[in-house]
Amino acid sequence: MLSRVKRHISRHLNNISSWHTDRKIVVIESDDWGSIRMPSKEVYNKCLQAGYCVDDIAYERYDSLASEDDLELLFDVLNKYKDRDGNPAVMTANILAANPDFDKIKSSGFEHYFYELITETFKRYPNHSNNFHLWKQGLKEGVFYPQSHGREHLNVSLFMDALRKGDEDALFGFEHRIPGMIPKDNPKEGNKFVESTRYFSQQDKVEKLSIILEGVDLFEELMGYRSDTFIPPNYYWSPDFDKSMFAKGIRFYQGRRKMMEPLFNGSFKYYHRRLAEENKAGQKYLIRNAFFEPAMVKSGKEPVSSCLKDIAVAFRMKKPAVICSHRLNYVGFIDERNRDENLALLHELLSAITKKWPQVEFLSSAQLGRLFQYNLMSY
Repeated sequence: MLSRVKRHISRHLNNISSWHTDRKIVVIESDDWGSIRMPSKEVYNKCLQAGYCVDDIAYERYDSLASEDDLELLFDVLNKYKDRDGNPAVMTANILAANPDFDKIKSSGFEHYFYELITETFKRYPNHSNNFHLWKQGLKEGVFYPQSHGREHLNVSLFMDALRKGDEDALFGFEHRIPGMIPKDNPKEGNKFVESTRYFSQQDKVEKLSIILEGVDLFEELMGYRSDTFIPPNYYWSPDFDKSMFAKGIRFYQGRRKMMEPLFNGSFKYYHRRLAEENKAGQKYLIRNAFFEPAMVKSGKEPVSSCLKDIAVAFRMKKPAVICSHRLNYVGFIDERNRDENLALLHELLSAITKKWPQVEFLSSAQLGRLFQYNLMSY
C-alpha cells in the first residue's frame, strides 16, 4: 500500500511545471544503444560458472548489443501503430558512439586507453554487421531516432585504474570483453564502471567533459546530423558542463526529475528539474514521467497497466508523456524470450495508447524539445 501511495505521489510530482498543452503527445526514450554490456550467452554462462551472480541483475542478464533480428522485430512493432497524423510510434534511441578496444588496451599493457567506433564493434559480432544500416533505415522510416548518450558507457579512468591495480573483477571482465564487471563479493553494488560521467577530482572532471564532447562530435560523424538532445548516463551530470554542451549544439537534456551532480568526495548534489525548465546556458529539460521497463519488473501485465497510469496522469495534468524504456527490454541476443515477451507487451501498450487516446501524437525527444524552444502550444 505504501509503495502505491509513493508511486501515486511521484506520478504527479513528475508533471509539475508551468508548460502545458491539451495535445496528447507521447515520446519514447530508450538508452544504451550501441553499448556492449554482456557480450554473449557464452560469456554470460562463464560468468555464472566463475561465481558472478549475473542472473540476479537485469542489465547483466539481458542487456547486450541488439542484433539485426532484434532491430527488425522492434521496428515491425513500432511501424504497426500510427498516430493521428499517420506517423508511426518513434523511439528516441540514445546511442553510444564507441566501445573499448580491448586488443589495443591489452597491447599497451593497460597503460593507455583506446576505443573503437560502434561500426567496428558491429563487425565483431555474429548477427550485427548490418546493424548500422538498420539504424539508418529505422531513421528513414521514422521509428528510430538516434540521439547522443556519450562516447562509451564506461568510466574510462575508473576502468583503467582498476586494470592497472590488478582488480580481480575488472580483469575477469576484460578477459571476456565486458566493459567493467559486477563485484563478486557484493553483486548488488552493480557494475560501477558503466557510470561514465562520474568523477572524483578536478582533473577527472575535465577529462570526463572532454570524452563527452568527443562523443557528441563522433555522433555527428556517424549519423550525419547534430544531436539536439543529450541524456547523461546514470543521470549523473554537472551543470558546469552545460555551456560546453550548448556550444556543441545540445539544446535539450533528457532525464529524470531528480538529477545528480558528482562531488569529489564520492557523494552527490541533487537537482530537481521541471519539464521545459531552462538552465543558465539556455538549454531546456525533458522530464521522464512514464516508465515501461518490463525486463526489470517481470510481473505479467503490470508494466503495461502501470505505464498507462503514468500516461493518464500526464495527460490529465496537460503534459506530454515521456516514456523511459531502456534497450535491455528489446534485446534477445542473450535470451530471445526477453525480447519476444517484452515486444508483445510493447505491442499491447501501443495498442492501448492508440485506442484510448486516438488523438495521440508520437514525437521524438528533439521534436518535443523544439516545441518548448519556440513556446508552441503553451497555454
